Amino acid sequence: MKKILIVEDNPMNMELILDLLEFYGYGVTKAEDGIKAIESLAEDKFDLILLDMQLPKMDGLEVLERIKNNPATADVPVIAVTAHAMKGSEEHFIEMGCVDYISKPIDIHKFRALIDMYLGDYPS
Repeated sequence: MKKILIVEDNPMNMELILDLLEFYGYGVTKAEDGIKAIESLAEDKFDLILLDMQLPKMDGLEVLERIKNNPATADVPVIAVTAHAMKGSEEHFIEMGCVDYISKPIDIHKFRALIDMYLGDYPS
């Protein structure tokens, strides 16, 4: 089973993403802030990371930088997740090391296709 780390501070968004990914058959670990995300990455290996870019304690860009600068996690694909996208945000997140981007509220069909694309599975 492929494992995904969700880094999201909003409980409702976390539960929606968690429920969707578990329904799709993925193993999921949650982190409510950037520090917990870094701790989770030190304890386990993941196939994909969904990273909210606006987090308490350590923002998403700092988490992303730490992920990409750590040889153990540098190759794990990271998808930026945010509700406050401004023009140019998507390009900025990709320049910083994200493989892709999804905005909130999440469109479940686009979300499924995006997750499956990066994990080598395809929606039926």
